[in-house]
Order: sequence, then C-alpha cells, then structure tokens
Amino acid sequence: MLNIQPYADPKYFIILLLALAPLAIGLYFGKRFALYEVIVSLVFIFLMFNGSKYHEGYALVIYMIWQWLLVWAYTLYRKKSNNSWVFYGATFLGALPLALIKIAPAANWTHVSTLLGFMGISYLTFRSVAMIMETRDGSIKDFDPWLFLRFMLFMPAISSGPIDRYRRFVKDIVTVPTREKYVAMLEKAVWYFFLGFLYKFILAYILGTLLLPHVEHLTILSASAHHGWSWWLIAVMYVDGLYLFFDFAGYSLFAVATSYVMGIELPMNFNKPFLAKNLKDFWNRWHMSLSFWFRDYIFMRLVFLMMKKKWFKSRVTISNIAYIANMLIMGFWHGLTWYYIAYGLFHGVGLVINDAWLRYKKKHNVPHNKFTEILAIIITFHVVMISFLLFLGFLDKLWFQ
Repeated sequence: MLNIQPYADPKYFIILLLALAPLAIGLYFGKRFALYEVIVSLVFIFLMFNGSKYHEGYALVIYMIWQWLLVWAYTLYRKKSNNSWVFYGATFLGALPLALIKIAPAANWTHVSTLLGFMGISYLTFRSVAMIMETRDGSIKDFDPWLFLRFMLFMPAISSGPIDRYRRFVKDIVTVPTREKYVAMLEKAVWYFFLGFLYKFILAYILGTLLLPHVEHLTILSASAHHGWSWWLIAVMYVDGLYLFFDFAGYSLFAVATSYVMGIELPMNFNKPFLAKNLKDFWNRWHMSLSFWFRDYIFMRLVFLMMKKKWFKSRVTISNIAYIANMLIMGFWHGLTWYYIAYGLFHGVGLVINDAWLRYKKKHNVPHNKFTEILAIIITFHVVMISFLLFLGFLDKLWFQ
C-alpha cells in the first residue's frame, strides 16, 4: 500500500504541488475552493497513515472524535457557566491522550501506544487545549464543527507544526487574499521551498548522515579509553545541534510554504535563533510557535494564578518559579527520560539566571556596545549547544548503555 510521509523526498513535493495547483489558480482569481481543499487534505492525510501506519490512522480518527466532542461540550457549558474545576477537567481530558502516549514508553504500555499513538498527536493537542483555554477566557464564543475540523486537520502542519491559533486560522480560512497579497505569498512560498531544500536535503544531510555517525563513533571509541570523556564530544555537540536546527527548520519552512500556497499564513517557527543575545531572546526565536504556546498557556497562567492567590510576595520569585515549571513541563512533554527532563530544568534555571543578569545590567549600567553584543551571541550559542547535547540523548548512549 502507498505510504507518503510529509516532505520526505522530492516525489512528495511533485505530487503536493500538482494537487494544490487548482487551489492556487482559484485563489489567484479570488476564489477559495473549500471543498477541494478539504478533499486534498484528507487524501494526503490518508496517504500519510496508509500501509504499515494504518493503526495510526485509526488512532487519529478516535482522537478527533474525542477532541470534537470535548471542545463542543465545553463550549456549550461555557455559555451557561464558568466553574474553574470544570475548566481544569476539560483541559485535563484534552491533554489526557497525549499524556498517556508520553507515559506509555516509560511504563511499557505498548498497547496504549498502539491504540492512541499517531504522528502529530502533540501538535493537535496543543491546538485543541488552546481552544478550550480561549473558550474559558471568552475569546472563542461559538463552536463551528466544520471550522474545527479544518483547523485541527490542516494538512501542511498536521505532523510537526508550526502550531497555529484557532482565531488567527479562521480569519484566514474564511477570507480570500487579494491578488496582490496572494502573489506576494506565492513569492515567499517559492523562497521558503528553496531554503527548506537547502536546510533539510543538503545541510541536514551533510551534518546528520555524512558527519554525525562518524563523530559519534570516534567519540565512543575515545571515551571508552578515557573514562567516558572525549574531546570528540565537542564535535558531536556542534554537529548534532546544527543538524537538529537545519532538519527541523527545513521541515517547518516546507509547512509554511505549503500553507502560503493554500492561502493561509501559518506562523513561522524560526527566526535566526543562533543570533540570540540571551536565553530569553533565543526562545523568542527558536521553535517560536511552541515557545509562544508555552509562554501564553502555561507560563503566563502560572504567573497569574500565583499572583491572584498571593502565594509569594515577590514578583521575581513568581516569575522564577514559573520559568522553571514551564520549562520542566516542556521537558516532560518531550518524553519521560532523564535527558529531556534535564534539558527542561537546564533552560528553566538558565532563564532565571538570564533575568537576574538583565536586572543587574539595568541596575548597574553595564556597558552595552557591538563587542558586548557579539560576546553575548557567542555565549548564548554555546549555552544552547550544551543544552542540545543534553536534549539529543547521545550522553545517555555514551554513559549508560
């Protein structure tokens, strides 16, 4: 059976662009063929979960029914009442399938992974849980089953994001861009496709396929003779960290470019993250749709809750606790392994130190010039690379296996 994975090889792009050509022609002439768009999306989703991945397709159907009923039921409830515990319960139930999938490997629940697991469950969960939270806030007042399905199953971003917001998406999907705007979107899409090819199929291939296996092998050989340590570990850090960026950024560019062809301005995921001047600046540039999601739906709400309940007098203490909790949750989201949790804690503590340094600079008028900016970029880059060495799990293989 035919199985086609998103943005995996040039053949996918040929099929994709041929399928989207009628939609692009319609948008150019001021028409959005909604039914055709949905049919194309469903066909590509079917091909994504066809063949050996058929069980993931069944899991996706079950998951969508669950989320559809949950968001619809909470929207109906919210029109009549606003009990906090009902909101917490709805949020918990929305996140429950993802939580079970994350716990399953550590608990050896293979049947749970088989029944509920499918590619993209995290990104769909972020969308549905955000809708529940925004419904509680009053930002979303009505449940439109048709728009909900189009939002959740938007084909370009279904497997790995970027993570869109319902209200922003609906604003695009119910309108047609002007011809001038759509032509500009197509120009950006062409640029993003070419840049994505450079990132994913050239640079990521060189780093991840040609270089990484060799430097990892040399590191393991050297470490076996030097009590688990090797200078080659530095090479692994750079190669693996840069591979992570180019592979994921390339994929994200493909998703954004495809959405632009479909007349939807999906948010960008990366903005020159290795030019960040500090750790907070890095998270405003790296995997932005995810970091902004955690900022808006976890960090800010934790801060608001702690201030409302007056758990701590100091706002600095509140923000520090929220930083660490927010990044730890992000670490747990990646998986229940020590290196993901350590990665989250690393960045949580790093953001606390970052804020303390920014307050110190402001209070003591620390000099700021081109030299200090360059130094800050270099230091931030290396702090991030060390965290990637933790995140990517090579240390686990080197020291504990």
